Parts: sequence; structure tokens; C-alpha cells
Amino acid sequence: MSANAQTHHILPIRVYLAVGTALLVLTAVTVWVAGHDYGEYNLIVAMIIAAVKASLVAAYFMHLRYDNKVYLAVFVGALLFLAVFIILTMLDTLRRGDVNAIETGPIDQNAVIYQQQVIDTSHTGAMKSVDSASTHTSPAK
Repeated sequence: MSANAQTHHILPIRVYLAVGTALLVLTAVTVWVAGHDYGEYNLIVAMIIAAVKASLVAAYFMHLRYDNKVYLAVFVGALLFLAVFIILTMLDTLRRGDVNAIETGPIDQNAVIYQQQVIDTSHTGAMKSVDSASTHTSPAK
């Protein structure tokens, strides 16, 4: 048998069910976390959960856990590096105004994303979102 020969491994169904359950639980955690405001840590928490979920999929459903460990280390390392890169980029864009006040505002003042206004329509606290480019109204948070 050569050194490059691949061996077949068949996992018990309970392993797949356990990993699937873990992914469902992590999805529920993601939804729960999305309902809470952790300030600037929202992105970090979301990226950590996403990295764990992607690692589980790669390790068990892509069988990297049972292959050469270098492949798993490279894949998980790349995934973590990507998560760190996205986190640092987002923190830079969110906190850029602390260093340079000129860069605090939006790059393009006329961008569509900034044309939406939230107005209070009653004293009950109900808010409506109004797009200034059109007369269409939609409920907001």
C-alpha cells in the first residue's frame, strides 16, 4: 500500500446527528445574539460563531478531521485568518472617526443607504421608515 493511498472511513450516524445538532444550536445562538446589542462586539461574536460552524462542517461533513491533519490545520487557519481580517477591517471602518474627525461621516452623502429616514409617527413609540427618494413607507424597528 502506498503512502498516498486513501482509506475510507464511515462515521456512525450519531456523529452526523451530533454535528447537525451542534450546527442547529449554533444557528439558534446566532439568532439569539442578533436580537441583543453588544455594541461594537456584535461583529466579533457573529464571526466567532460563523467560524466555529464552518470548522464543524469542514471537519466532519468534508471529512477533513479524518484526512491528513495538515489539511484541517490549513483550512481552519485560513478560516480564522479571514475572520480576523474581516473583524479588523470592520473595526477600522467603525472607529475611524476616533482618529480622524474628517473621516467620521459617510464617504458619499448622497448614497441610497443614507436617504432613509426614521420618523416617529405617534406617541406610542411606533416608528416608520420613510425613503426620501420615494413616497413608499415601511415599518422600522
